Amino acid sequence: MTPATPLADLPAPAPIQQLHHYAYRARDAEETRHFYEDILGLPLYHIIQSDYVPSTGEYCPYTHFFFRLQDGSFIAFFDLGDDEAALPSPNTPKWVNHISFRVNSVQELENTKARLQAHGIEVLGVTDHHIFKSIYFFDPNGIRLELTAQLADEFQMLQESKTAHARLNEWTARKEQWRRERAEGKSSAPLKPQQNDRPEVAARAVKG
Repeated sequence: MTPATPLADLPAPAPIQQLHHYAYRARDAEETRHFYEDILGLPLYHIIQSDYVPSTGEYCPYTHFFFRLQDGSFIAFFDLGDDEAALPSPNTPKWVNHISFRVNSVQELENTKARLQAHGIEVLGVTDHHIFKSIYFFDPNGIRLELTAQLADEFQMLQESKTAHARLNEWTARKEQWRRERAEGKSSAPLKPQQNDRPEVAARAVKG
């Protein structure tokens, strides 16, 4: 076995420039193309078709197709030719896993919401997250999508970034304590965060 390279001798991480693509399983390529190209306006840009998977060598015929965003990144799909959609995760609420795309303004959120609803697609929002506003909806494959209009400027986001590590470290310390208490049978409830950044949401839920 080759000895591990000392950490000090490892090259620096490559600067990651942007998302290249996010890939997901599609039930049907044309159904997915209609949604992303005709309704959302993302052009179909590239297709790869093969019988064998390049990364693993396993036999699994597929059509892999890509839609291009304005910054040159892609959202991509695999149609495996069996009319099967990806199954939802059994232990994860539907709202957790999602993809968010950025648009230029709240008006564009409103315009897209109207367009989606005209095609019979249910839309939640416009939702106020303080630093941005969003709408939410599902694609034909069960993927939750979010369109986001940024409200905070670069300076505000820079200020937010200065406390991110400290807040996450506090969460991690509290979670370690919670794990110990759970192992001792003292706690069974999920861990709550140390602060509530969206108290108005809880207030609405209590009222409702």
